[in-house]
Amino acid sequence: MSSPPHDPWFFLAGRTAARIARGRAGASLPTREVLAFDLAHALARDAVHAHVDRARLARELAALGLATVEVESQAVDRQTFLREPDAGRRLSKASAARLAEIAARCDVAVMVGDGLSAAAVDAHAAGLLAAFVPHVKRLGLRMAPIVLAAGARVALGDVVGTALGARLAIVVIGERPGLSAADSLGVYITYDPRPGRNDAERNCISNIRSEGLPPVAAAAKLAWLVDAALGRSLTGVALKDESDVALPGASPVKKLDPR
Repeated sequence: MSSPPHDPWFFLAGRTAARIARGRAGASLPTREVLAFDLAHALARDAVHAHVDRARLARELAALGLATVEVESQAVDRQTFLREPDAGRRLSKASAARLAEIAARCDVAVMVGDGLSAAAVDAHAAGLLAAFVPHVKRLGLRMAPIVLAAGARVALGDVVGTALGARLAIVVIGERPGLSAADSLGVYITYDPRPGRNDAERNCISNIRSEGLPPVAAAAKLAWLVDAALGRSLTGVALKDESDVALPGASPVKKLDPR
């Protein structure tokens, strides 16, 4: 079998997961690329329809000394979750009662939700929280038990944060999978969480995975945002992420000449 013709873009393909420099066979793609696309699509579909192994995650967090509580949204199954987004933004009655029993004033409430990629949560959530906990202790913050939520959308964190009496809600959730990554984790930070908050009132850290933003680096960014949010009493568009200047090995940000 002859090798594909030289493509000057090939050197970029080794530097990104984006689907570039795929080559061609006549008017179409080479067979290997068609099969790779089909595999990526299948992995993305599986990530959306899978369920987080909450029992394993609870054991991993218990090993870190973290208490957990399991809750469910009103999305009673995966089909309801996908077809009725608002159901994933509301707690079931039993779960609301469960949180009411442990509610106490705290600085930070962390919810880990399946979102649209159980694979991301299974792969990276425990590692992210393991790297974040030392920052919580360093900052002297009171943290509620970790809430493990099934059928969760981002806004469910507002309900959870309110129920736990938290000053700040952190939502660790599986991001919508793409054809280059099906296991990308996202984190959303909301000051003064309450139902009705919108996305402009949150900060987000995305693409947390081994080939993207490593969990340890993401935890450092998260700690910076949490500290800044509590110090300034806000999150969202008014809070800019300047954590890079504080991360180990980072170069100072160059300020533009106003002229």
